[in-house]
Amino acid sequence: MTTPIKFGTDGWRAIIAEDFTFDNVRLCAQSTAEYFRSQGRPQSGVVVGYDTRFASEHFAAAVAEVLAANGIPVYLASKVIPTPVASFSVQQLGAAGGVVITASHNPGSYNGFKVKDHHAGSAPPEAVAQIEERIPEIQRTGRVQRMPLAQAQAQAAGLVRPLDPDADYLAHIRALVGPERIQAIKDAGLTIAVDSMYGAGAGYTARLLRGGRTRIVEMHAQRNPAFPGIAQPEPITRNLGKLLARVPRLGAAVGLATDGDADRLGVVDEHGRFLTQLQVFSLLALYLLEARGARGALVKTITMSSMVYRLGERFGVPVAETDVGFKYVGPEMVRRNALIGGEESGGYGFRGHIPERDGILAGLYFLDFMVQTGKTPSQLVDHLYQTVGPHYYDRIDLHFPPDQRAAIIGRVVEGHPEYLQGSPVAQAGTYRDDLGNLSGVRFMLQDGSWLLIRFSGTEPVLRIYAETNSPERVARLLQDGRRLAGV
Repeated sequence: MTTPIKFGTDGWRAIIAEDFTFDNVRLCAQSTAEYFRSQGRPQSGVVVGYDTRFASEHFAAAVAEVLAANGIPVYLASKVIPTPVASFSVQQLGAAGGVVITASHNPGSYNGFKVKDHHAGSAPPEAVAQIEERIPEIQRTGRVQRMPLAQAQAQAAGLVRPLDPDADYLAHIRALVGPERIQAIKDAGLTIAVDSMYGAGAGYTARLLRGGRTRIVEMHAQRNPAFPGIAQPEPITRNLGKLLARVPRLGAAVGLATDGDADRLGVVDEHGRFLTQLQVFSLLALYLLEARGARGALVKTITMSSMVYRLGERFGVPVAETDVGFKYVGPEMVRRNALIGGEESGGYGFRGHIPERDGILAGLYFLDFMVQTGKTPSQLVDHLYQTVGPHYYDRIDLHFPPDQRAAIIGRVVEGHPEYLQGSPVAQAGTYRDDLGNLSGVRFMLQDGSWLLIRFSGTEPVLRIYAETNSPERVARLLQDGRRLAGV
């Protein structure tokens, strides 16, 4: 093991063959097995899934061998499946949890190890801490247990069983959206461009909507672990150039994109313009509250739009705020039986499903909003702004030398401004990571704008976020953030 295995916001990720090796994956699997055994229900089994990255199926098999050797039954995916499909399987099977081999939206040189708990959501921080803490001792003592996969599959107990959850997942999604609403989308005669970004979500939207007048045009639906032509399979503007161009060229009503493991959604309007994740989450919340007449709490991370607060006020529902990561959002959704939960990175979860992100379901809900209202994506944004007022947002990511972290956060905390862009700073809140280290500061302005400066939980990147009432003011706030951080 060349560097310590550290679990970030959503699991452990590392460069393939450098740190993400079979030995290290087995270390993680052994520690995860011991964690599941400590929870007292290992015989409920563990779901193991994988994405389209290089050798993901082989890493998943290595995980299955270790879990089986520890006496834990395994439901091993027989094909590539999205992370939300694996999470749904945990819920449907009543499993003790799950492991998904995926690096989600990271570049193709990475792979990763995600852990799901028995609620089908991201393992909570205390569980991740236990898994991480055991790894050095497991390596030192060499106590990784392995059972050849063929032996585990052949045993009478069936310690490793093949899993193809697609039929059950698709039936659940159809029921959740509503068969009549699915049919209305099929009959609408829309052209929908779908960019799967060479990831695990390929084909799912097309299968859900085939058989009607609506046409699904798929892009990057084949498996290619190099993710050619894009920096990484993250559905944001810089990676969606072909989708942005193709939507207006096709005369498509909308473009939908899912990330590498299909738990995030990106949306492109009919003019080929990317909708920000804050707009999309606010639109999905408005859809559930207005178009479907549902009521319930709205859960947002600190980086998500203040439009959510305005929607809460407008429809008389509570709004809860969490730290960044669905490992915080999911439990809060369960606790409150929340209507929707979302984070700025494009992950959205929904009541009646799993306490986890699902880019496929989010895309269907967005399509239903379009069909039910007869509005284009840009018209939906106009409708949102008529409801809550105009809100504009952007983010910049800045790489920094890791040894400068303390100095950067110190400058931000000590440089507390009284005014930003002409508005008094009404509140400045600090945030800490799972280890208790200062990780971010958010400045709430009296006029409702905000500026947030925080460190990534998985890489040496400083993220600066801003939301306010004009694009020009957003740019100026972001520059204020750079000045405060001194980067």
